[in-house]
Formats: sequence, structure tokens, C-alpha cells
Amino acid sequence: MKTRFLFMVAAAALAAVGIAPTATAAPAKPVPVDKKLSFTCPFPLIGLQKLDVEVKANFEVPDAVGGAFKTSDLAIAVTVPDKAARGLNLVDAATIEGTAKAGVTLTNGDGKPLPLQLPLTVAKTDIPKTGNFTTNATGAVPTVNLPKPGKTTLVIGDFTTRLTPKKADGSFTGIGAFTSDCTLDAGQDPVLLSFDLGGEPPGGGSHDYKVSGRTELKSLGSTAPFTGKAAITEGDGGFTGTFAIDPMTVDFRLFGFIPGTASARITQQGPATGDRTTAHLGFTVGLPSISVLGLPVSGDPACTTETPVKADLVAEQGFDPATGGTLNGTYSLPAVANCGMFTSYVSSLAKSDGNTLSFTLAV
Repeated sequence: MKTRFLFMVAAAALAAVGIAPTATAAPAKPVPVDKKLSFTCPFPLIGLQKLDVEVKANFEVPDAVGGAFKTSDLAIAVTVPDKAARGLNLVDAATIEGTAKAGVTLTNGDGKPLPLQLPLTVAKTDIPKTGNFTTNATGAVPTVNLPKPGKTTLVIGDFTTRLTPKKADGSFTGIGAFTSDCTLDAGQDPVLLSFDLGGEPPGGGSHDYKVSGRTELKSLGSTAPFTGKAAITEGDGGFTGTFAIDPMTVDFRLFGFIPGTASARITQQGPATGDRTTAHLGFTVGLPSISVLGLPVSGDPACTTETPVKADLVAEQGFDPATGGTLNGTYSLPAVANCGMFTSYVSSLAKSDGNTLSFTLAV
């Protein structure tokens, strides 16, 4: 059980912002980590039990903001006490397996603490008649980029397991699957990883891109491709930028079967901002012409969203301002104004939540 937890911990570190262990951000050399902790977990029939957990891994620490943090050779072992083995044998359990969700908190530089939960799979393990036994967990830890300078820490919290003991013939025992909410024992250092990351991102400065992408408008059942240009300037671990999207045509179907066409113009509102993992955009959407069944519904050039749209995009793995990449996110489309006598009707068609936006930048 513990095993899964620690694995999730390590995974959390990476998945969230990729943490590097110990000391300052030195060259990307493997840094071994070996952490031992104890947790208290409830078991059926025998009540609370203390479990010893050991996490081993090698981490590669980036040498500057925006660098990749990698994990390899991750191994998490949980020692289950004799009393638990005896208790499981009371229900004729011969093996145990399951899943877990572990809670950790990641803080990168001056960013807000980020609570994380990561899934983990516990390998099928034989249960001895008596004595301690060890379970092991596995899972993939993604490579991530660190967006902010400064101290980065990963702090372990509590975790939950869902375990299934089985008989020798593979059938379920009388207790079936059980959930165990485990807590970290007091008096321990809960920091799994801690380090200081300094320096500006490599390849900082200004970058110009060609833009391609698409947006899905849920209320209209339409996906519209687009092209354009963008430029960003990096500094202090983040960036500011501008973008210009070419006018586009959106084909849609009302109620799933009535064809319509709209011309659309996206206009930036305020600077685009972000770092190497996220981007924040503001823009209005103009609809200078709309037709349904080939008949004009609106043709006012002033027809546009009443308020700016806000979109938060997340970079896909491998995104680098120096070479480009893809960012994805969602946004809500507000009501529109100045669309002539059909303004209220156009608003009812356009206004929607959960629209998707994908931006691909190429140098």
C-alpha cells in the first residue's frame, strides 16, 4: 500500500512541474534519492497497522529554468507487518493487489502550492502465512519542464489504497476489496525533494512564429482551423507576447442538421502572458457575417463578443519557446452584441462553455 503512495509521490513531483532533488540546479547528472517513511493504515479485522515505505529513484536536475527534469530507476517498496499477514490469512488470502491515490503538494519557485493526486498500480504479491512481506508499485513518471526559478519542494501527504486480497485459486475472500486511508506518521520530514533552480531559460529573448490551430465550438458542433502569426519575448522566467489570427470561415450545423456559415475574426485583447508550461490569452471574437441555409442572418461588421474571452493553455511535452510546440486549452464564449435585429438569436447560438482551443507555434 505504501508502495503505491510513494510512487505517486515521485510521479507527482514530475507530473506537476518536475522537481529536482537536493542542492542547486547543477548539470543534468543522475542524483540518487532514497527516502524511508512510516505510515499508519487501517486493515480489516486487525485495525491500524504501521507500514514502512522506501522510495528509491535517480533524478536528472536541469541547469536552468525551463530545463527538463527526468526520473529513472524508480522503485518503491512497502513492508507490511506480520500481524497484517496473519489477519489476511484468516480469510484464506494468498495474494493481494490493487491501486492507490497519493496526495502530495508541489511548490515551484514563487508559485502557489499545487496539491496533486497520482494513480498507482500495486503488483500482485504473495502473502506468507506469517512474517513481514513487501509489496512493490510501478508506474510511469513523465519528463517535465520547470517553469519558475527558486526553491522547489515536493511534500508528501496522506494516501488512499484500494486493495483486493484473493485466495490461491484466484477467487475473492470474504472481505472482498477494501479501502484503506493511510496517514503519514508524525515527527518525520515529509519533504521528498528540494532544490534551488536559478538562471534564465536557455535561448531566452524574442521569438517569432507561424501559427496554426483549431477551435471547437460546442454549441455549433463545429471545428474551425485557423492560421496566423505570433511573437513572444522571454524574461524573468516568463513571457509576454502578441498574436494575429487570420480571418476564418466557420461551417456549422444548427441542431445537428441545419447548415450555416459564419465569418470570424479573432482580435487580441491585452498582452499574452505565461511561462514554459502555460499561456494566458485574451481576445474578442467578431462575427461580421452569418448565414443559415444560405440566407443572411447577420451582416454587421461590428458584431462581436460583448466581453473579451479568456483562455488558459497548457503546453504539450517538448514545448520550447526557441523551437515552438503545441498548447491546448478551453474557453467560454460570451454573448455577442451589435449583430443587428438577430442579435439575441445569434447570442443564443454562439454563447457556450467548454470550447477547445489548440495553438501550434512553429519558427
